[in-house]
Amino acid sequence: MKDPVVIIGIGEIGAVFARGMLRTGHPVYPITRDMDIALELRRIPEPALVILAVGEADLHATLAELPDPWKQRLALIQNELLPADWERYAVADPSVISVWFEKKQGQDVKVVVPSPIYGAHAGLLAASLDVLDIPNYLVHDRDQLLFELVRKNYYILVSNIAGLETGGNVRELWDNHESLARAVALDVHALQEHLTGIRLEHEELLQAMLVAFEGDPEHKCMGRSAPARLQRALQMADEAGLAVPTLRGIAAARTAKK
Repeated sequence: MKDPVVIIGIGEIGAVFARGMLRTGHPVYPITRDMDIALELRRIPEPALVILAVGEADLHATLAELPDPWKQRLALIQNELLPADWERYAVADPSVISVWFEKKQGQDVKVVVPSPIYGAHAGLLAASLDVLDIPNYLVHDRDQLLFELVRKNYYILVSNIAGLETGGNVRELWDNHESLARAVALDVHALQEHLTGIRLEHEELLQAMLVAFEGDPEHKCMGRSAPARLQRALQMADEAGLAVPTLRGIAAARTAKK
């Protein structure tokens, strides 16, 4: 029997990886909110992989209690993810996948574009998606990984935050509100440069975001988490002393409507 895979957080996306791992022959050991991670470590001290599949809001709390032996076998799949998120918890070089597919309750997987995968366990992650016919590709260096993570952040933050004002889908956002989308993207760019501490190529990232727009043009801009994403972005901008005028304008307009 192959070594087990631990999955912390069994939501819709976590369940996709569970199904893929089972089909590649790896037993899956799920860990839910009411389970003691330290106790589970004693039961499975050396899993093949530990997939952290909790939501963005629970990422830091879960990383803070993650046992050291599991940090060496860690795979992260969250949105709004950057290296600083794992480095503060002494996680040196995790496997990371930028997930570009959706899975909602009662619906099959919907692919936007192929998902890039990085790290020592990238092959295992890729195999679990291959058996489910979910397109993916391997990323071999950290610079390319960073580009892919920021690209996903552009996509999520621009579509969600601009969508608070425009509604509609990503095709309508770009076709009918390009100037607003570009203004939001500039604020997002400033925030991403601050969070990564490096100079980023804005136009290249913008064009990569548009490729994802074209991958699923009917994708709705504004999900349930959009207001929280805006609030989180403004909090980080305040801490960094960033102007982000378009984000602040959208927030002010929403406040005025209440």
